[in-house]
Amino acid sequence: MWLAIDAVKHGEADVAISAGNTGALMAMGNINLRTLPGVDRPALAAVWPTLRGDSVVLDLGATIGGDAHHLTTLAVMGSAMASVLFNLERPTVGLLNIGSEEIKGHEEIREAAGMLRAMNASQFNYIGFVEGDGIGKGAADVIVSEGFCGNIALKTAEGTARQMFAL
Repeated sequence: MWLAIDAVKHGEADVAISAGNTGALMAMGNINLRTLPGVDRPALAAVWPTLRGDSVVLDLGATIGGDAHHLTTLAVMGSAMASVLFNLERPTVGLLNIGSEEIKGHEEIREAAGMLRAMNASQFNYIGFVEGDGIGKGAADVIVSEGFCGNIALKTAEGTARQMFAL
């Protein structure tokens, strides 16, 4: 894994793909490649098939927890990814939460929502909170979550897909 990441660092490869331990890969990437200025922690992102096309969902387990700044950084990174992958000028961004009402969720999520609204970002359109069922519905081009909840959502979707296939 280290050699693959080092090849990316030195321009010998464009990407590194691994079936190895995710935690080890993230740690090696963070040590060897570093993060961009203003990005404190890396994220795991995925292109998630939905009823209206694909969405970018992040963080899917790179880090557990996150303050409002971390969540807004994820929104910026996810919107950049969606812009490139889906050729969108201004992708929609939603925060994964237990409800769509502004009073619901942990303080960090509510604070991040306020920060995203106040940003009035030209690179994305913040649409508010998205409940878990909104991921599969394609409620936003980008769904932002801290890693703990994002990983639970991913594992639940994978398990449900396997169950439905088996049935």
